[in-house]
Amino acid sequence: MSNSVIETVNLTKLYDGKAGCREICLDISGGQIFGFLGPNGAGKSTLVKMLVGLLVPTSGRAALLGRPLGDLEARKKIGFLPENFSYQRWLTGYELLKLHGSLSGVDKKQQRRRIPEVLELVGMAEKGGQKVGSYSKGMQQRIGLACALLPDPELVFLDEPTSALDPIGRREVREIIKMLKLRGKTVFLNSHLLSEVEMVCDQVAIINKGRIITSGAMQELLSGRTEVEVALNGLNREMEQKLAAFGKVTIVNEGKFVIRLFRKEDIPLVARTVVESGGELYRLLPGSDSLEDLFVNLVEGVAPDVDHSRADI
Repeated sequence: MSNSVIETVNLTKLYDGKAGCREICLDISGGQIFGFLGPNGAGKSTLVKMLVGLLVPTSGRAALLGRPLGDLEARKKIGFLPENFSYQRWLTGYELLKLHGSLSGVDKKQQRRRIPEVLELVGMAEKGGQKVGSYSKGMQQRIGLACALLPDPELVFLDEPTSALDPIGRREVREIIKMLKLRGKTVFLNSHLLSEVEMVCDQVAIINKGRIITSGAMQELLSGRTEVEVALNGLNREMEQKLAAFGKVTIVNEGKFVIRLFRKEDIPLVARTVVESGGELYRLLPGSDSLEDLFVNLVEGVAPDVDHSRADI
């Protein structure tokens, strides 16, 4: 195994012969935010549960923080916020954090320091004395995040950390995730909110039907195809035929078309072709695919321009 923060080699989990996930290969370096995406039932939670020790792999191997799965020293340096969690309703937030601190091996002196810190960090400083059973869904999400961050982990697994939060709460959690990266932590993020992932993640992998279908740097994956919207006067057949050499042209109306370019570098040639073909150019607006576009195309079986079967990131 390498010194990567997360490394998996052909990691597989079968349920009655059917794959929860199959032959997962990841090599994730430290100090980044890694997004793991896929439709419901694709195998995301299965992989995370194997990595944090809740499921035993059928085959393959993995290491976290340079140590094999299940190693106690590595587990002390890992934080985990599951998607579906239920905490003891009769405990106060502060008592819950003390319990989790004890279970995580955080000594009492460190607990006295860290508990107020994490309550402040997740916006629950004034709610720590209230019982968990009185918390709203958003407050429970926040206290769960506080539990995950309490031991000051080097590696944090967050499964849908903003699912119960309003827009302000989601933005606050994004800032917390970015802060963790600035402190040199590594964040493994599962989320259905693709716009959130696009805003914070450095690297992503997409899994479908138990297998990783693409992975890589966010910027690289989203720069593969460029779509240009053009507003003009004088669209004609000759112009349309010339533009087809640069990509797929979709006519919106006689004063507007959209072209999906084969190469981003051809944007200036599109403008020149419009003018040389007798058109009057009013606007040319380039834009790359969003993460949602990429995700939908891949899951629906449209081949991507950038494809990596192994996430060496």
